[in-house]
Amino acid sequence: MSTRYPFTAVVGMDDLRLALLLNAVSPAVGGVLVRGEKGTAKSTAVRALADLLPEVAVVAGCRFSCAPDAPDPACPDGPHEDAAPASRPARMVELPVGASEDRLVGALDIERALAEGVKAFEPGLLADAHRGILYVDEVNLLHDHLVDLMLDAAAMGASYVEREGVSVRHASRFLLVGTMNPEEGELRPQLLDRFGLTVEVAASRDPEQRVEVVRRRLAYDDDPAAFAARWADAEAALRGRVTAARALLPRVALGDVALRQIAATCAAFEVDGMRADIVMARTATALAAWAGREEVAEEDVRQAALLALPHRRRRNPFDAPGLDETKLDETLDEFGGDDDPEPDPDPEPDGPGPDGGGGGVPPQGPGPGDAPDAAPEDTAPPEESGPRPDAPEPQGAPAAAPRGAGEQQPVRAAEPYRTRMLSVPGLGEGAAGRRSRARTEHGRTTGARRPRGGLTKLHLAATVQAAAPHQRARGRSGAGLVVRRDDLRQAVREGREGNLVLFVVDASGSMAARQRMGAVKGAVLSLLLDAYQRRDKVGLITFRGRDAELALPPTSSVDAAAARLESLPTGGRTPLAEGLLKAHETLRVERLRDPSRRPLLVVVTDGRATGAGDAYGLALRAARLHAAEGTAAVVVDCESGFVRLGLAGTLAAELGGTAVTLDELRADALAGLVKHVREDRTDTAPRRAA
Repeated sequence: MSTRYPFTAVVGMDDLRLALLLNAVSPAVGGVLVRGEKGTAKSTAVRALADLLPEVAVVAGCRFSCAPDAPDPACPDGPHEDAAPASRPARMVELPVGASEDRLVGALDIERALAEGVKAFEPGLLADAHRGILYVDEVNLLHDHLVDLMLDAAAMGASYVEREGVSVRHASRFLLVGTMNPEEGELRPQLLDRFGLTVEVAASRDPEQRVEVVRRRLAYDDDPAAFAARWADAEAALRGRVTAARALLPRVALGDVALRQIAATCAAFEVDGMRADIVMARTATALAAWAGREEVAEEDVRQAALLALPHRRRRNPFDAPGLDETKLDETLDEFGGDDDPEPDPDPEPDGPGPDGGGGGVPPQGPGPGDAPDAAPEDTAPPEESGPRPDAPEPQGAPAAAPRGAGEQQPVRAAEPYRTRMLSVPGLGEGAAGRRSRARTEHGRTTGARRPRGGLTKLHLAATVQAAAPHQRARGRSGAGLVVRRDDLRQAVREGREGNLVLFVVDASGSMAARQRMGAVKGAVLSLLLDAYQRRDKVGLITFRGRDAELALPPTSSVDAAAARLESLPTGGRTPLAEGLLKAHETLRVERLRDPSRRPLLVVVTDGRATGAGDAYGLALRAARLHAAEGTAAVVVDCESGFVRLGLAGTLAAELGGTAVTLDELRADALAGLVKHVREDRTDTAPRRAA
């Protein structure tokens, strides 16, 4: 096994290291979600945590890691009476983004279950992670139903596998750690709430600290074993402190004053539900144990709020996570008490046990001026590494650009609203979502077929129907059904998929001159919010002046798209053809990258085109390229006034799509009307909402 990078050698990132250590002390805190830009050692820190956990006592030979002194009575490998004990290091199990449901929860052999009545169960990753760490890198890219299964197991401490009436249950308690880059998309608020703590990380802007990061990484890459040996004493001390804090945890008292502060803080920040209160209480208790105290102090409550509340205050994907620390301090002061224990005025962060001082910040390695490879091998590494990293910069915010001639200041978007349903016709096979009809792993059963590869969803009635005619020839004599592999039928299910919604937005001077840009931005922002809720990827193309620009390549991050849209300037001519051609090229590349994800082209324009020659004719020719590719399209007609030319409607006809006005885009414009892209692409007359 390769040598892991030591936890104590990680430079900076105090909040991340503290959150991980608190979960190591008290797994009941509920795990950690680590948010941050790429290349900030998120995965390195998480993987290093496993070496700090104490060894696990298990029943020898049990695939589900039952404890010898308290084995799970429902363990599939049980009963474990008089079983021999054994010990092993705590595991860190990684869940890949592309994992299947069977790989996560385990697989049942349906053929043996039907023919022999035997529960032949192959454990999944949830069983492997029991009493260890389950690590999910890029958790925001994981399918929603897998995230639900994982979080359900973490909450209940058990995993349930059910296939056509055959059920298996096993214990599954683990420390859940997920990492994500917000630029690649956000988690749903319901899933965010299930993570106990959330930490934002960013690369330090301090040159000295960055130098130290590079120095340590190069030393590790040159000789991992020697580098780890240099940090062995610090690792052992920290491991001992985790063990001591675990032992102290049951004796930590959470007084009434601290409880009132927790409840008042959650109420003051208008946090939904009661999970935040419970997580804050558990976190504050773990902080006190980590500091070596037997009673929760106000400082523990404050630190717990900073770790447990920011991600629970988001109401939609465009809200930035964060917490007003001034308001937090005022709330704690208002509901504090004189009998609250004071934390140590000058705690030692490197004490190995509860008697060695307190403090919320975990131990740290050498300072920026002390390279570990230059230190003597018999010298323990120093504990501090300089200042904390700077606060993270807003994700997805575009850099300011100088304004050209005729360019106008960006206008604010109107308030978003609920939009009509726009969908792609036909039946797709893309990633699970909530927009267009598709064959999916989850949904209503519409038929059966022979399995291609392994059987995942059995169609029981079709399987019995296929096996029934052969029972006499197979010598059936008892009550059981004689089933062969050729009889098995896979259930065909229909659900919804997510699409690639590519916005092509007119940002020319005509849009600004008619004071429409605020309404147009509000409409696009509303469609972006709809795309977020329906699990779509989104892209943004803008056209103005002489050219079109891919302002945001296709991504799952709708808040990045919203940031680009908010700063979008207007002015200049209307190169409509260039915008459509840029969209055609973008979709061509995306079809090669992800052929199963069907696109939906949304063109936001009044249909006007200006430029050299027959600009409008060129735009119509570009539209026919999309129609020839079979791209589903919607034109949002921004034309206003008493005299309307209907150019957007003609453009929609050439695209083989649908035209809808800004007013018709609202879900409440006409009750019950659902907008679909026209399937008959041979009809040249545009359809409009009646």
